[in-house]
Amino acid sequence: MPTLLQTAPMSESDSSQPSLVFAYYVTGHGFGHATRVVEVVRHLISSGHRVHVVSAAPEFVFTTEIHSPNLFIRHVLLDSGSVQSDALTVDRRASLEKYCEIAVEPRDSILATEVEWLKSIKANLVVSDVVPIACRAAANAGIRSVCLTNFSWDFIYAEYVMAAGHHHQSIVWQIAEDYSHCEFLIRLPGHCPMPAFHDVIDIPLVVRPLHKSREEVRRELGVPDNVKLLIFNFGGQPTGWKLKEEYLPAGWMCLVCGASAKQELPPNFIGLPKDVYTPDVIAASDCMLGKIGYGTVSEALACKLPFIFVRRDYFNEEPFLRKMLEYYQGGVEMIRRDLLAGCWAPYLERAVTLKPCYDGGIDGGEVAAKILQDTAMGKKRSKLNLSGARRLQDAIILGFQLQRAPGRDLSVPEWYQVTGDEAGTPLVDQTHKSSKFVEGFEILHGDHHGLIDTVSFLDSLATLAKIGGHHQEREHLAAAALFNWEEDIVVARAPGRLDVMGGIADYSGSLVLLMPTREACHAAVQRNHPSKQKLWKHAEARHHSRDTPILEIVSFGSELSNRGPTFDMDLSDFVEEDGKPISYEKAYQYFSKDPSQKWAAYVAGTILVLMREMNVRFEDSISILVSSTVPEGKGVSSSASVEVSTMSAIAAAHGLEISPRDVALLCQKVENYVVGAPCGVMDQMASACGEANKLLAMICQPAEILGLVEIPSHVRFWGIDSGIRHSVGGSDYGSVRIGAFIGKTMIRSFASSETNSGEAEEKSSELIEYDASLDYLCNLSPHRFQALFASKLPQSITGEEFMEKYGDHGDSVTTIDRKGTYHIMAPTKHPIYENFRVQAFKALLTATPSEEQVIGLGELMYQCHDSYSACGLGSDGTDRLVRLVQKMEKLKHSKTENGTLYGAKITGGGSGGTVCVIGRSSLRSSEQILEIQRKYKEATGFMPYVFEGSSPGAGKFGYLKIRKNSAPPPST
Repeated sequence: MPTLLQTAPMSESDSSQPSLVFAYYVTGHGFGHATRVVEVVRHLISSGHRVHVVSAAPEFVFTTEIHSPNLFIRHVLLDSGSVQSDALTVDRRASLEKYCEIAVEPRDSILATEVEWLKSIKANLVVSDVVPIACRAAANAGIRSVCLTNFSWDFIYAEYVMAAGHHHQSIVWQIAEDYSHCEFLIRLPGHCPMPAFHDVIDIPLVVRPLHKSREEVRRELGVPDNVKLLIFNFGGQPTGWKLKEEYLPAGWMCLVCGASAKQELPPNFIGLPKDVYTPDVIAASDCMLGKIGYGTVSEALACKLPFIFVRRDYFNEEPFLRKMLEYYQGGVEMIRRDLLAGCWAPYLERAVTLKPCYDGGIDGGEVAAKILQDTAMGKKRSKLNLSGARRLQDAIILGFQLQRAPGRDLSVPEWYQVTGDEAGTPLVDQTHKSSKFVEGFEILHGDHHGLIDTVSFLDSLATLAKIGGHHQEREHLAAAALFNWEEDIVVARAPGRLDVMGGIADYSGSLVLLMPTREACHAAVQRNHPSKQKLWKHAEARHHSRDTPILEIVSFGSELSNRGPTFDMDLSDFVEEDGKPISYEKAYQYFSKDPSQKWAAYVAGTILVLMREMNVRFEDSISILVSSTVPEGKGVSSSASVEVSTMSAIAAAHGLEISPRDVALLCQKVENYVVGAPCGVMDQMASACGEANKLLAMICQPAEILGLVEIPSHVRFWGIDSGIRHSVGGSDYGSVRIGAFIGKTMIRSFASSETNSGEAEEKSSELIEYDASLDYLCNLSPHRFQALFASKLPQSITGEEFMEKYGDHGDSVTTIDRKGTYHIMAPTKHPIYENFRVQAFKALLTATPSEEQVIGLGELMYQCHDSYSACGLGSDGTDRLVRLVQKMEKLKHSKTENGTLYGAKITGGGSGGTVCVIGRSSLRSSEQILEIQRKYKEATGFMPYVFEGSSPGAGKFGYLKIRKNSAPPPST
């Protein structure tokens, strides 16, 4: 194994400045933080200061570069960062649990120890990158503190709470509160939103200097000048992947960072020692393959080195660094399975054609050191001088999401902002008559109904047909190469839904009332013979045979949700050797391999469900483009709109006649079994069967549509997004659902015991027998529940206790964790009472218009909201929005103001997402909704999106069949 000679240690320079003492805390997450800290510390020490580094990183990371008696290393772990199960996968639950173990449980003793230590070294300034508790310890010790970073852990961990459960949300708030004691933030390029900091100083990239020339490094490694050199850099973690000679094209060699001494490498791969000076090796290479982190991105940009990256799962720092990398034309994304399968050639060929153009500063280490020195000497920079609590109230939003509408967060770099928002335009163009022609296409079947979003989608297809390969955005580039533009394309549309009443009671058989949203998803589908299918270069390299059907998918808006924009697979992957479709379990495992592409399960899963449930065989290749304006994670069924629009388009393209109701039921199977989210059926039913400006009334036993309820002209519904991400795959929703099914099982058992004991009176024996065979909780009336069973149900029970006594809980889409504890009373009670509330709501809605009518409707919504909270499905953001509505409602009792809003409730699966509001259909109501938006923004820093208006479901819309029209449309 070749060894690179190490650079001589830097020498200290004389300085007229007084010697200062810095305590520099470094997060335990990866080497990237430690290596950039080295550059800042190097400049501080060269100015004659003493620096105590507190870190769990190996000592050689610091001492290799800095040999000085003024550098002190204290090996302590005060935060754990993200726990990774491998180089690309973050374990969200384990990350929060580890942080609890390291920084939460021993918090008091940590603070006491750190305060004592800071005083003992007489620190002039505490610097944190980006250890939360260091800021609080500094404040307790009476020492100023500064953070230097491109991300903060409150932002990263907020997403993890979705998987680990909202009982962990206090961690995020505590971290943000700790950061709020920091005086100001020194912010690096490629930063993510960091709302806990108000005073910010932006600096250039912190990049380590080069010590050797490209020629020197190659000569030491024995790499000829005419050989292309790839550096394989996945951080300090050994990947354990088996590398093969055929992964590299002829004329290439690969340098492997972090290679184990025992790892056998092919002859065209060279292992590098762990203490190699990476910047020199990067500069000597022609391309880098790795995961995105601050260190890899900054040094690739500084060296103008093309970077082939593979996405990491669940690390929210990545999208911002990725966008910076792509902005400077330095990035190529590789699909994870191509990395593991060794399909590297097309990516390498693409990478060497790039011309990275970063021209910004790379002296951030020197700049940061000067700022820190000035601050330690007493220079004041903070202009706000706010208390920690006030800064926290103004700044932090638990669950801030990457998917956002324009202007959602001012701290996002300009190059990350979305440039358009179809949802902000009117729903229907009244001047646009139904036409068989739109720009660039002839409509062979169907009608766009004058829907602005549909016309806009068709216009975007026409633009794609024109631009070919001439477009900057990767998803548009992929979409332009997706279709044979001379062949027919089928387009379907499906809206999201606003849960007016019913919500999570759907899986317990409740009546639900749902309104389709104005926002919708469009899916364009084309089928082609495999020999005529257009393939992307990386897909073509993988699919050697052109005789088998291929599925290719492009998802617009992928960058807003941190997912890969494309997906492709052999449709034969859905078929067993005996010719039968694979099981849902195998499909779930198939799409779970790469979480950055798990989104494809919502789209491709429709194909498998059609194969399994309707015995459909797909012999042609299929191309699918999905474009949605239904925001994700807001509790308005973005997933259902994707599933329903995709299945509707696929069915139409293949001549399958499926009723809207059956489409919804099939799409529920996609979400339950292929995606693995335990949702009820109401979302898909609203998306498929709903109609504009009407409420779909449905009894979920399993899907009996009662009809459509007209929304009275004097009543209006809005949805207001809290900014807190909702997911039916989250632990809280699943736990509450399990609790409800456990409760039903117990009630049946109680009723059976009473029947068998003969204690039931003759006149009530039939009712008891009915309860003993209870199929849906909502078939039990509130008064019977309260009289007979409420006192017998426990507040909670462990999974092990339940399974030992009762066995199965009777729900095929959730699994009981034996070690888990489940609340029973509230999850069981909620659907029983909610069903009654929805029935009352439906009756009131059709009653004679009156003030008492809308007051009663609002009260029912408030009761529903409180019941969600009792189940543990509330959130700070949604509670705040409901309180703001209540304050507006109280204006009705004022002599000077007229309140026109009457009620509000959390929607869907809860734990964040959207609040549904009811009010009078008036200008004053719209003004009050805008006032709520403004006040929420003032209190939280987040401008909520407002859902307003409605649109037809997929069944009412039908489908369009379009064909490229070379001639201009006829003039009118």
